[in-house]
Amino acid sequence: METNRRRARRRRNQIIAGIVVLILLVLIGLIIYFVNRGEGESPSPADALTPSPSPQSTPVVDEPPMTEEPAQESDQPAATPGVTSTPTADEIAKSIWTSNIQQAQETSSGSGQSPTAEPTVEPTAELRLSGVKIGIDPGHQQKANSEKEPIAPDSSKTKAKVSSGTQGVKTRVPEYQVVLDVSLQLRDALEALGAEVYMTRETNDVDISNIERAQMMNELGVDLVLRIHCDGSENREVNGIGLFIRKTGTNADECLKAAEALLPAMVEATGAKKRGITQNDTYTGLNWSEVPSILVEMGYMSNPEEDVLLNDPEYQAKLVEGMVEGIADYMGR
Repeated sequence: METNRRRARRRRNQIIAGIVVLILLVLIGLIIYFVNRGEGESPSPADALTPSPSPQSTPVVDEPPMTEEPAQESDQPAATPGVTSTPTADEIAKSIWTSNIQQAQETSSGSGQSPTAEPTVEPTAELRLSGVKIGIDPGHQQKANSEKEPIAPDSSKTKAKVSSGTQGVKTRVPEYQVVLDVSLQLRDALEALGAEVYMTRETNDVDISNIERAQMMNELGVDLVLRIHCDGSENREVNGIGLFIRKTGTNADECLKAAEALLPAMVEATGAKKRGITQNDTYTGLNWSEVPSILVEMGYMSNPEEDVLLNDPEYQAKLVEGMVEGIADYMGR
């Protein structure tokens, strides 16, 4: 009996000891779990097989490390070897503006500067004619007005209010259409450079006399008026660009100054013959003008070759380029 009791006590003690051991193992496991959790996860078997690089090892890269700051991009487009083309004023201004915008964006996003930093941009490079007021009078109109008007204030001499102009000897295109085409292109080019531009007409179906055209620009107070025309002659060999200005009266000296800037620029841009500057007091639109005004004869529609050129969009663009450069030169821009 006593033996059985001792066996039962021994078995109970063994069970209790086993439970205690089990509890201790669980506690040890929990302690290990929380310790590992606090220090980070243990490396995976794959990671354990991958040797860590020594602190002194140098990583292999595709390119050598930079030792100098990268050069700043130039504001001017790179020149193409062997090409000596001359960009137009508009192309130069736009390229500068675009380059400045791109440089400002790269600076704010990629050079460590704050995105809110004010970019170094010079909008005046594009708007070099900002504040300049230009009047453009596309000569003639679709239907002539033969009524008379005085050619100058207080003059008894009269002329027809406005004519329909000449016509291309080869293209048969009327002058009033050619001058309107060029004038609209000139307006757009000047406005792209910041100028305020005023047109006497933007369609051919109008009835505006030469006095009314001059008075319109007087009231607007423009800085310069270009009266755009094409010429004609009985001699079909005659060609080239000529300018006409008033000889006496208001702003005669200033008209000459403007013409002397305009004519060389137009000849250089087009390669046309330089016919010079004529000063007289026989043109109504010039005599009634109280602001500097130039009558621009772009070429002779009586000359077959020049007639074709005057109707060629590429040549028209050259005429516009020359006038823009001449205006900029006159304005000191």
